[in-house]
Amino acid sequence: MPVPWFLLSLALGRSPVVLSLERLVGPQDATHCSPGLSCRLWDSDILCLPGDIVPAPGPVLAPTHLQTELVLRCQKETDCDLCLRVAVHLAVHGHWEEPEDEEKFGGAADSGVEEPRNASLQAQVVLSFQAYPTARCVLLEVQVPAALVQFGQSVGSVVYDCFEAALGSEVRIWSYTQPRYEKELNHTQQLPDCRGLEVWNSIPSCWALPWLNVSADGDNVHLVLNVSEEQHFGLSLYWNQTGPQIITLNHTDLVPCLCIQVNSSEKLQLQECLWADSLGPLKDDVLLLETRGPQDNRSLCALEPSGCTSLPSKASTRAARLGEYLLQDLQSGQCLQLWDDDLGALWACPMDKYIHKRWALVWLACLLFAAALSLILLLKKDHAKGWLRLLKQDVRSGAAARGRAALLLYSADDSGFERLVGALASALCQLPLRVAVDLWSRRELSAQGPVAWFHAQRRQTLQEGGVVVLLFSPGAVALCSEWLQDGVSGPGAHGPHDAFRASLSCVLPDFLQGRAPGSYVGACFDRLLHPDAVPALFRTVPVFTLPSQLPDFLGALQQPRAPRSGRLQERAEQVSRALQPALDSYFHPPGTPAPGRGVGPGAGPGAGDGT
Repeated sequence: MPVPWFLLSLALGRSPVVLSLERLVGPQDATHCSPGLSCRLWDSDILCLPGDIVPAPGPVLAPTHLQTELVLRCQKETDCDLCLRVAVHLAVHGHWEEPEDEEKFGGAADSGVEEPRNASLQAQVVLSFQAYPTARCVLLEVQVPAALVQFGQSVGSVVYDCFEAALGSEVRIWSYTQPRYEKELNHTQQLPDCRGLEVWNSIPSCWALPWLNVSADGDNVHLVLNVSEEQHFGLSLYWNQTGPQIITLNHTDLVPCLCIQVNSSEKLQLQECLWADSLGPLKDDVLLLETRGPQDNRSLCALEPSGCTSLPSKASTRAARLGEYLLQDLQSGQCLQLWDDDLGALWACPMDKYIHKRWALVWLACLLFAAALSLILLLKKDHAKGWLRLLKQDVRSGAAARGRAALLLYSADDSGFERLVGALASALCQLPLRVAVDLWSRRELSAQGPVAWFHAQRRQTLQEGGVVVLLFSPGAVALCSEWLQDGVSGPGAHGPHDAFRASLSCVLPDFLQGRAPGSYVGACFDRLLHPDAVPALFRTVPVFTLPSQLPDFLGALQQPRAPRSGRLQERAEQVSRALQPALDSYFHPPGTPAPGRGVGPGAGPGAGDGT
């Protein structure tokens, strides 16, 4: 089967007509329209989603004809690109709905002429361009005054300057309105090549024309370049294929927890997240970070809660003890590559076989202990109940001493709020809880980056049956609202160690997929934020105000199946006493502005304090 031809952006083509083109100065796109109409061009491109045809609510503007013209867009006299100008001709289609009374009594039917309505018409006209290897969609807003609204008549045109395309390429153009009331218009334009332009010396890509020679021998295409040493240029080759195409994204091209959003007309059109389940269930794997330097030098380190441990290493961490085996697994292809670029890569290496060996020794020790215990019980039957009671108490005290893992996430609104968070984390550490917070891990946060640090902490916390605490503040609510609206958090007055900002793209999938209940809780401070100010998506888990709801908050931090301790009220009072000095120093007396008050929604005096 003959293969399709390669198209060259330097385009050796077949245009016999020599064209002299108008020149446009500057890189900005523009629009203008017929006299009497008003129009404007949206600042940025939009998503190319025509949508379904919907019934027109009355008279509407509709594209009726597309007209194209070739122009040159020039940065300077000898630096121009070929550009396609498009004029969209518009007409009024549809009619006003007749009132029921007029239809009943024939008031309008007698005259035989429809009464013009005293209203202007507006329309959003989309121009969609497709030319290998690029595609764009732009939005033009058009308004027609009432005096020009005549049913079935043309009202004028709107002109778009302009779409840049490669020489010799084929440009396909579609036009429709949003919402779409009729079938879209389409037009195909074949652009000339360098030999068909009078101003080819103004287009840098045409300067290489004497250097190129393209020939075909059966299914083979030969490209010969004859370029002198002092010339510098880029050559683009792309494949011209028609018909449906399926594009597959490899998991190595996506970072874990990444969510993709595209929005159109301030409405969410598409959202796809690489859920954690797509990579299989959570495993006790080790993440290896590969850093590549000059001259093919590379280094490896294992991401652990204590930091990124270099391999090989003599440290006392788990990854260091198994470093030799991890490197062997990496070299033998047993590790899964999650990310790869010019600067490094991220690998996940399984730990199952090493854990199985360790558990085999643990089970052997348990069997020996059980055998010894059985022997003692047989020898001293009278003391059997006493032994069992002591053993049960030891197990309970050991579990209580270890405590549940809790990962505390917050927005670093200001230094005063960070001190308040530190006081809360320190108070929670006095309970049977193992608290992780970025305030205590700044060195690891700087070495790994906020996303990698949070991803490792969240993974470990949830694997151990722990809980992630979202501590909401005015700044945190603003970040969440911005993320939910725009799909990304823009740069703000936050430092490089802000794990809350980095965690949003990983936290959101847990809430959207219903995995958050039981693994997440929310909290906010009295007088700083009302729980109703927290975005509704995050209120699918309990949100507590502190310190007024400390007993319920501490109860939610306990193990899911743990009995409610009678000391819960006592522990709440203990945490409240430890937290009170930090609260007093953060909230100034009445009349003095506090460092973090009045910053976001729900903030202000009396918000959530029950007074």
